[in-house]
Amino acid sequence: MTTNTTDISPRKTARIAGCWYLFMAITAFIGLLYVPSKLIVPGDATTTANNIMALELLFRIGILSSLLCQVSFIFLVLALYRLLKEVNQKHASLMMTLVLVAVPIAFLNSLNSLAALLFLNGADFLTVFEPKQLHALVMVFLNLQEQGTIIVQIFWGLWLFPFGLLVFKSGFFPKILGVLLIAACFCYLISSFTFLLFPLYGDIVSLIAAVPESIGEVSMILWLLIKGVKIQQIQTV
Repeated sequence: MTTNTTDISPRKTARIAGCWYLFMAITAFIGLLYVPSKLIVPGDATTTANNIMALELLFRIGILSSLLCQVSFIFLVLALYRLLKEVNQKHASLMMTLVLVAVPIAFLNSLNSLAALLFLNGADFLTVFEPKQLHALVMVFLNLQEQGTIIVQIFWGLWLFPFGLLVFKSGFFPKILGVLLIAACFCYLISSFTFLLFPLYGDIVSLIAAVPESIGEVSMILWLLIKGVKIQQIQTV
């Protein structure tokens, strides 16, 4: 069974989704990768604290970028839901639900970064702590933020499974894009579970998993932005 749609609306929706996806990817890179790599020195609380105090604005930009990433995630999934709901309503609803569960977890996780700033702002009530103690507390909250990211990453993977199925079955995206998204889903999950169960291997597994994750999502972003939808019919299942 097929349901005809206009050519303009799906194409426009696909472009909008692509723009939100690209914005999400850029802000995620800034907040989760670029800023931490410039400021955080694993295992060195004092150097990390000094870096944050010297480049506080950059640290705050990282926090803001992470929050904007989550806001864009909401608008992205709404656009994708509009585009793909006729393919399979249940899968589209599951996709949106998983994103709407992930976003508040990520928002709450950002409080750990704000807490780290709190210990470095020189408030009078913190004078009872020695500088090294404050630096250690900063590192604790930064580590908690990292652990929170590992948890929310589970949902960043899970939502890609129904999304991938919808892309695969839609008929107006290449099926390979759906396969790549589903592969990315499992890579996110493997990475998260490795960090939780075998933390010593987390970094290496995460590095390997990042390749199919990036291929799957970047390919989807580019297709949405450049090609949009391939045909004018949505296949319902």
